[in-house]
Amino acid sequence: MKDKILEVSAIKDGTVIDHIPADSLFKVISILRLEDKDGMITFGTNLESKKLNKKAIIKLSGVFFKDNDINRISLVAPEAKLNIIRDYDVVEKKIVEVPDEIVGIVKCMNPMCITNHEKIVTKFQVIDKKKIHLRCHYCEKITDKEHMEIR
Repeated sequence: MKDKILEVSAIKDGTVIDHIPADSLFKVISILRLEDKDGMITFGTNLESKKLNKKAIIKLSGVFFKDNDINRISLVAPEAKLNIIRDYDVVEKKIVEVPDEIVGIVKCMNPMCITNHEKIVTKFQVIDKKKIHLRCHYCEKITDKEHMEIR
């Protein structure tokens, strides 16, 4: 009988982002600007997953996310789970959910939209949470996951 092996080392305090689709790992790293973080960051990709087949995971020592960051994660990895770690124990689990409205995170893909010409905060209604389709509040243009530019 094989002993269970920990594939990614434990952290004392921080956040673990689990169940990231393997092909979305570097998008999550980019939108959270993890290259600017000072603490230890561990990530792994193409790990076995019954649900996703292949998944990625990110462990961030000393990092705890605000709702706006969790909303960013939801746009590229809506199946992700966040585990809040304190003294090596999971003290809270958060399921990443796509909100009904996205404000100030996504750029409208319509070059004629007022948000691309004036200092107006973008606002989108989420019209499909599975495929990630957003309707601009100002010009009503639909932005999909493939064409989304996250700020």
